[in-house]
Amino acid sequence: MLSPIDDKEIAVLRDWRHKLHQFPEVSGEEVETAREVVSFLSDTQPDQVITELGGHGVALVYEGEQSGPAVLLRCELDALQIQEISDLPYKSRNDGKAHMCGHDGHMTMMAAVARQLHRQRPLRGRAILLFQPAEETAHGAEAVIADPKFASIKPDYAFAIHNMPGLPLGHIAVAPGQITCASMGLCIKLTGKVSHASVPEAGISPAMAVSRIIAALQRLQAGETVEPGFRRLTVTGVEMGKRVFGITPGNAEIRITLRTPESDAIMGLLEETLDMARKIAAEERLTLDYSTHNFFRACVNDNDAAAIFDNAVDRMALSRVTDYLPIRGAEDFGLFGSCSKSALLFIGSGMDHPMVHNPDYDFPDVLIPHGAGIFLGVLDQLLGSTHQKPTETLKTS
Repeated sequence: MLSPIDDKEIAVLRDWRHKLHQFPEVSGEEVETAREVVSFLSDTQPDQVITELGGHGVALVYEGEQSGPAVLLRCELDALQIQEISDLPYKSRNDGKAHMCGHDGHMTMMAAVARQLHRQRPLRGRAILLFQPAEETAHGAEAVIADPKFASIKPDYAFAIHNMPGLPLGHIAVAPGQITCASMGLCIKLTGKVSHASVPEAGISPAMAVSRIIAALQRLQAGETVEPGFRRLTVTGVEMGKRVFGITPGNAEIRITLRTPESDAIMGLLEETLDMARKIAAEERLTLDYSTHNFFRACVNDNDAAAIFDNAVDRMALSRVTDYLPIRGAEDFGLFGSCSKSALLFIGSGMDHPMVHNPDYDFPDVLIPHGAGIFLGVLDQLLGSTHQKPTETLKTS
């Protein structure tokens, strides 16, 4: 059985998490973060190190002595384009970029697993620790799976853990079936004609159309809880005209996030939204163009994989929340379900903890041993473990 993580090790991991927090990189730019991962974990002596996987992704592979399943554990490399608001001594040094989703903590959980695998190799099969790029833009999982290098480590099982404010600290939410919604970004561009502000009738302003479209979005929504028929449309940004007072606007852009429980249903909601917007644009004498972005498929937990998570949680005697799932949020981890038995688990960051994607969020360090322990419990069930080596000195920074 894989041994628990001691207090000295937790202190080393906490310091490394703080280092990652200071140097965040956003999706597609995780060059230095990937290098730091490889550097920090190189002395755990993985049997294989795969870099530039699906972009800047890193996979560390630890082989067992006997044949067995391939088990992938996944965390994320990327941060967000958010200006951190905090007085933390380890606050972000990269202006306008910050780890406001806890990916620094998720990487640290994974580093704890890597360090333990150095001391106790799998008995059978292979453990694959994936540090995935570009989760926040929904491109990372797809790019990793499409990368030819992924074929050599294609897993039988895949597991991921995400921290979640609004859940009691250290409490677990996991279940078979649907876990997250599908999500898609929609950008609607309206084009008219500018005019002098004294003669607005000489132009074609998109102002009324923007107002009408935003109002109509509310009528397309349905439900408050994630169940069949649930639909959520959220305006995330509007741009129109310039910061002047003598010219009417000639164009506008509305950015919207669409959410549905099922991945397929989001396409129907997209068409309804576009039909509505086109009708309004035509009535206001405007042309309409659109683009879609960041398509996250719904995460649906495999029954067997969810049961393995359940057993790992039971081994650690962690408390559970049973009426939390599925959530409205989205995660690109769901795509791993297309090539493996996969499951996503949420671990609580605290009821009153700032929400992820907020500028005052910070990952709770107390979750590091909990998340790592759950991952180690998963590996122990599927791969077993060899006897622990005598204590060896690993990197501390």
